Amino acid sequence: MKAARYFGKGDLRVVEAPKPEPGTGEVRIRVRACGVCGTDRHIYLGEKGAAECLPPKTLGHEFAGTVDALGVGVTGLAVGDSVCVDPNRSCGGCAYCRNGLPHFCERMSCYGTTLDGGFAEYAVVDARQALAFGGGLPFEEAAMAEALACCLHGLDLAGIKAGQDVLVVGAGTIGSIMVQLASLSGAARVVAVDPVREKRGLAVELGATAAVDPVEERIGDALGRLGIRNVDVAMECVGSIGTMKDAIDNTGRGGTALLFGLTGPDAVLPIKPFELFQREVTVRTSFINPNTQARALSLLESGKVRVGPIITERVALSDIASAFDGGGRLRSGKTVVIP
Repeated sequence: MKAARYFGKGDLRVVEAPKPEPGTGEVRIRVRACGVCGTDRHIYLGEKGAAECLPPKTLGHEFAGTVDALGVGVTGLAVGDSVCVDPNRSCGGCAYCRNGLPHFCERMSCYGTTLDGGFAEYAVVDARQALAFGGGLPFEEAAMAEALACCLHGLDLAGIKAGQDVLVVGAGTIGSIMVQLASLSGAARVVAVDPVREKRGLAVELGATAAVDPVEERIGDALGRLGIRNVDVAMECVGSIGTMKDAIDNTGRGGTALLFGLTGPDAVLPIKPFELFQREVTVRTSFINPNTQARALSLLESGKVRVGPIITERVALSDIASAFDGGGRLRSGKTVVIP
């Protein structure tokens, strides 16, 4: 089979590899779609993502496909089933797992970072990590269940209440999902912030009350113009120090700033504690997707969250390098690899 293997910083190659065979309790998946995530780009640039990735490795942790073969002892799945993959596999036995914190598992493994993932024609995964779905959901949308699952964990931590005002800083893939989740949670007004016109337009299409260009207008001035005196929850969905500062600075009294975007590991965020004290601001962070993948899949199957409009680029596995080239497609929306 063909697989996109990461060999080190800036070195991602499509190579011929043996088709993997499923072991006991595993299934082999014919990959139909695999999303390109910001974590993949961090790894490609030689940075640490959410988990350590030691090359050589097949990247890609947002994937869906059809069950192609069953290992010994697999029940509940059949050859031909459509599945998406929860890539984060916890051990179930360490202190964190036993205390309801599986995402901090001491022996965590992840398909696409610590284990071979979905940038390939076939992938083998633990059958417990494969969630079946109906034929009405396109594979490329099902592949985004992991990203949505991560957003759901962040949303749970942000604690949005019905009637609150929400600010979403960054209207890319994650921001577009957060806009929808905030609206579904009952937010009275959801304001999206992004310098890219197309992303602002999509945010409004997906439910944002308004979209602001931070280059043309200060966020605080825009909020005042919109009649929003106090932002209850601000969600940063970019992963840069500047946008994190924007989220914190524009969080209102008694509000919560959720820093969702992933920065480089050495980034440092300057904070003035006195300003947080004056406003009693809670600053929260969110890490991966503990026990939220099934909820994400349900939202996609029900159509309550729309990810189809977010997907703007589809590339063949043989052309995967173009998804990492830093060009214009990084600004346009979600890129999905079709093996």
